[in-house]
Amino acid sequence: MIKNFHVLYVGQIELDNIGLNGTPANDRRYSDERLREAFATARDVAQLMDRLGYDVLWTAEHHFQREGYEVLPNLIQLGLWLATQTERLKFGCAFNVLPMWHPIRLAEDYAMADIVTDGRVIMGVGRGYHTREVETFGAPLLDAEANRELFEEQLQLMLKCFNEDAFHHKGKYYECPPPVDYRGYRLEEITMVPRPKHLPVEIWMPIASGKTIDMMARYGLKAMVTLNGQKILDDVVRAFHEACQRHGRKNELGEDMIWGAGVYLADSEQEAIRKLEPAHDERFKWFAPFGFVRYADEHGRTWGTPGAPAGVPSLRDGVKQKAWFCGPPKQVIDGIRSIADKYPGLENFMIHWAEGLPPKEFKEQLTWFAKDVMPAFKSVARAAPRGRRRRS
Repeated sequence: MIKNFHVLYVGQIELDNIGLNGTPANDRRYSDERLREAFATARDVAQLMDRLGYDVLWTAEHHFQREGYEVLPNLIQLGLWLATQTERLKFGCAFNVLPMWHPIRLAEDYAMADIVTDGRVIMGVGRGYHTREVETFGAPLLDAEANRELFEEQLQLMLKCFNEDAFHHKGKYYECPPPVDYRGYRLEEITMVPRPKHLPVEIWMPIASGKTIDMMARYGLKAMVTLNGQKILDDVVRAFHEACQRHGRKNELGEDMIWGAGVYLADSEQEAIRKLEPAHDERFKWFAPFGFVRYADEHGRTWGTPGAPAGVPSLRDGVKQKAWFCGPPKQVIDGIRSIADKYPGLENFMIHWAEGLPPKEFKEQLTWFAKDVMPAFKSVARAAPRGRRRRS
């Protein structure tokens, strides 16, 4: 039952000349002054969400993006600042790209944020997908197996930082601490100082593959899926649930997951599509080449695989796939429920901000959604009988 409402802002500035026939994504260049706009945008959106009763604003870590689509390089630092500008809203990291960090440094930064904000920063980790970023930081991405192997060891080390009073880690990539002399004795273990106030640490990760799903379930991670067509979404939700069961996590179907979709409210579906289409198309100009078209055809084949459609999807494709909900509030409510009602443990819905949509227009959409869509779910959640308590 949906009761928590999230927003994903990947850190785009207000882009000009958007749409399929607008400026090619690779040709975009912006000044330092324009690229700094994202911080004020994040603050303004966070303050609005705080007033309207949303639960979490998620942002994305990226680097070197002179094109203006994703310009926030440090999510914990951002969350710390935004927590000083708001009262209760939480700030999620979607995601700290672990191969670009030393895991102990990331764990320390998160622990400080957790303490000084009293739990208002949420940890999330990912493996990365931009070669320009990950390979520039000296980590593997083109070698997918090496990337996965490095990531898993980093995750193990980070979890030791969070969960053990003192630890020693020796793996392929790290030995912490190294066997060195220190103040007259041989160093055998270290303690991370400080450790987080709120334990165990809630850690989220995007679902990317079957191997990722099993690893997430094994280490107790929670899952985010966004802009997936309903067939692929269903496959992912069920695969994650089955993996959790294998590893002793007695979750309900959809529990420990955030489901994200695109939303645009208007008096009719046609009007919503007309207004949203340029921003939608701008998003996929940038993201489709990275493989972010998670739709299936009528035979269940993923777009881009042999025999299935390829290329950039239209917004009408997304509406048909139930990855995007466009129209009057009642139609959007019914659309969200048509998916969410399949999964009794699903409590988290996330609005994906279409990357070409101007901030002013998106804030108007957030306000309308909070007024006419959220109450339909929050009132049901309040009226529901209390079952076993689930982790937030």
